[in-house]
Amino acid sequence: MFKEKYKHMIDQVHPGDELLCGVLKSAHISSKRKISFFYRPVAAVIAVCICMSLTVPALAAKVEPIYKLIYTVSPGIAQLFAPVQKSDEDNGIKMEVLSAYIHGNVAEIYITMQDLSKDRIDDTTDLFDSYSINRPFDSSASCQFVNYDEKTKTATFLISITEWKNKKIAGDKITFSVKKFLSHKKNYSDVRIPIDLSSVTAAEDTKNVNAMGGGGKDYERYTNKGKATVLKPSEAIYGSPVDDIGVTDIGYIGGMLHIQMGLGDRLKKDNHGSFYLKDVNGNTVNCNCNIYFANKYEEQGRIDYCEYVFDIPREEIKNYTLYGDFNTSDMLTWGNWRVTFPLEQAE
Repeated sequence: MFKEKYKHMIDQVHPGDELLCGVLKSAHISSKRKISFFYRPVAAVIAVCICMSLTVPALAAKVEPIYKLIYTVSPGIAQLFAPVQKSDEDNGIKMEVLSAYIHGNVAEIYITMQDLSKDRIDDTTDLFDSYSINRPFDSSASCQFVNYDEKTKTATFLISITEWKNKKIAGDKITFSVKKFLSHKKNYSDVRIPIDLSSVTAAEDTKNVNAMGGGGKDYERYTNKGKATVLKPSEAIYGSPVDDIGVTDIGYIGGMLHIQMGLGDRLKKDNHGSFYLKDVNGNTVNCNCNIYFANKYEEQGRIDYCEYVFDIPREEIKNYTLYGDFNTSDMLTWGNWRVTFPLEQAE
């Protein structure tokens, strides 16, 4: 599989972020699972070492692990990234901007977060949309996790910025900053929810809410100008291995089965999940739509809700069982990390 990705990458003038990250992850995973991964491309590795020492002297003084990975895949691509190596430290954690690749109106930037004293960074570290990029042009940006080095307690991310007006951005300066990140995340998959669906009746209480989003083939049918009729949430959250996630109400509205998921402490733990049904043969049945709403906004005590709507008649619901997937985080770390650097093209 890696060989195919390698060939595909070589064929690209500029690989996409997803492809690059996928290859880098594959290289990282392979190196952990099987050292002999490096035996097959021995000639390539030797060539990489020669190339690194002869053709890119600027990198020779400090060759970062990320460069080794990129060079293992393609020396040609690695040479497009110019070293930046500017860093900031706070709360015992170092953030460093390693390198940047500027091409036209796009900037691709590798950064690392390294814990210098504790174990707050792991292979689930998530910047949690808390990063900001100050730049002198209108643009969109994204951040992707690339890999984690357990030995140095370092997580690497790839930041991609695209200027909206298709203008070249080389020569500008940007400031990248992070205020918090999540880590030690846990995932619970295919959890059977202990609710007897045959006892579900028509909903006793409903309410109209402002829908914050959602999806599914029938979403438009169950929302009207941003409004939706949902179950009235109860205070109890139950049925999941995560304390702050679970069922808050269940019932039929207009012949459709509604199952409501409560998501407490979402802003601190990024709690999220999904509900689905399984029939007597174990086949998964997804909802026709889901609707997000909250009891309050940006205030203490906020609880988010996601209501799942299934097209299962009451006389048939006894043949189904409720299941869920849940995600949470055990650690939120605050700090103030900030680096300003120029967008320069590699020579």
